[in-house]
Amino acid sequence: MADGYTRAAVRAALTVTSRLGLPAHDPEVLHERSNVLVRLGPLVARVPGTTRLARPGPAWQERDVAVSRFLTDRGVRVVSPATDAPAGPHFAEGLPVTLWNHEPHDPDHRYAPGVVARSLAEVHAALREYPGELPRRGPLDDLGRILGRFDFDGAAPRLRAEVARIEAGLPDVAVQPLHGDAHPGNLIATEAGPCWLDFEDTWRGPLGWDLATLARQGGPEHLAAYPGSADVPRQACAELRDLYSVVWRFVIAKRFPDRLPEARSALAAYFS
Repeated sequence: MADGYTRAAVRAALTVTSRLGLPAHDPEVLHERSNVLVRLGPLVARVPGTTRLARPGPAWQERDVAVSRFLTDRGVRVVSPATDAPAGPHFAEGLPVTLWNHEPHDPDHRYAPGVVARSLAEVHAALREYPGELPRRGPLDDLGRILGRFDFDGAAPRLRAEVARIEAGLPDVAVQPLHGDAHPGNLIATEAGPCWLDFEDTWRGPLGWDLATLARQGGPEHLAAYPGSADVPRQACAELRDLYSVVWRFVIAKRFPDRLPEARSALAAYFS
């Protein structure tokens, strides 16, 4: 049964489409974790779910729309913002709502590591020309904000010290616009081929961040297939990704209390 976060997201999606005068459709919840995705006919409304606990305001949704539109306009295959209706963000139920074209895909298909890596490299190449403003600290700002809101069983000071240690070790290299959450789960299989989505975490940082995410959540074979990956320093980025994953488990547990033991285990393992 849908929880309060999902129910609020569905209400917000319906309120926005009604306000815009769009045809009525029965809502179909496609996803209800970090963000709630509500299909309404040819459109999908994207509404913060778990992320609303840690990310106030619409800045992430604005970036998602702007970057996805930029890539769409340049022929890069990504889930594209709505054009027949304003993509937003719109607001209802106190939540930002963005509208997207529904992209039919096979949810069970997983691309081979080489396909994932090469398509991510194409996204990176296109993003280098992105002219818009992007955060410069990305996950570091996320961590700072979350560590100020949660207790982490008293471990917040120790986690802040870890953030500072890792930040000091980040490579002094050229930065570029990144996907921000470049794991294989954000690549869907469409009839036209691999299609990336979820650019709300986009920031201007070292390429090693995206490659660390690709390796941690895809596997070393994904990293090995990325062109030129051997020359990209990523150790500190990998450490930052690991810490980020631990901290976000506590955000998840705030919404899903049964996940708290998992978050505590991850925290203990990190410091073991």
